Amino acid sequence: MIQLKSADQIRRMRSAGLVVADALNAVREAVAAGATTADLDAVAAGVIRKAGATPSFLGYLGYPATICVSVNDEVVHGIPGPRVLAEGDIVSVDCGAIVDGWHGDAAFTVTVGQPTAADVALMAATEGALWAGLAASQVGMRMGDIGAAISGHVAAAGAYGILDGYVGHGIGTEMHMDPPVPNEGRAGKGLRLRAGMVIAIEPMITQGTGDSRVLADDWTVVTADGSRSAHFEHTVAITEAGPWVLTAPDGGSQRLADLGVACGAA
Repeated sequence: MIQLKSADQIRRMRSAGLVVADALNAVREAVAAGATTADLDAVAAGVIRKAGATPSFLGYLGYPATICVSVNDEVVHGIPGPRVLAEGDIVSVDCGAIVDGWHGDAAFTVTVGQPTAADVALMAATEGALWAGLAASQVGMRMGDIGAAISGHVAAAGAYGILDGYVGHGIGTEMHMDPPVPNEGRAGKGLRLRAGMVIAIEPMITQGTGDSRVLADDWTVVTADGSRSAHFEHTVAITEAGPWVLTAPDGGSQRLADLGVACGAA
């Protein structure tokens, strides 16, 4: 069943979303050559604890860390540890937090040091696809409109792969809930979007194909062809006034306005 939230519940989810935003901002500032992925995990854990929140990921199905840190050909679910970041790495960080029983979830990708033109293009394509999906998260539209907006943006951006078999999700009193939120779809098809739905949209895009495999740790997903990847994610509430991006500090108002969409921030 799909959990529909009241206006008050969405505001409580906004509190969780802002903790996630703060944690990710601190991690972004800590990404540097010589830092370990465990160092980044400690930064996020500190921000979440200071806010009086709880990490969503730690202990989830046995996951051993506060954040996921995925480097280069790792797409998602990379486990932080002793790996040392080096100049030129591309790093994706995914984070979730719980406040008063409500979850927020978001991710970003950044390079260590000066990015290559190819990495800049990959990250722009992935983040642009995320915002295209967020802009389509409106009452009366359908889940296929979100997937079509994401895949259409990726196709227009270049010869990229969309990670096959991995999707976004509903979110609320649990981190992963119905409905699944695909990164590909047909406009006008699928579940109709209703006010009170809250979903996490997360395109995962590669410089090669959409094929992947899971490493022996049973978590880390890597591209099958060794190509580099990017991952961006936000949690968005679907309101009568428009999408409200709960994990963006400004609620998504600027990026949505650039796309001609009103922000539903309360």
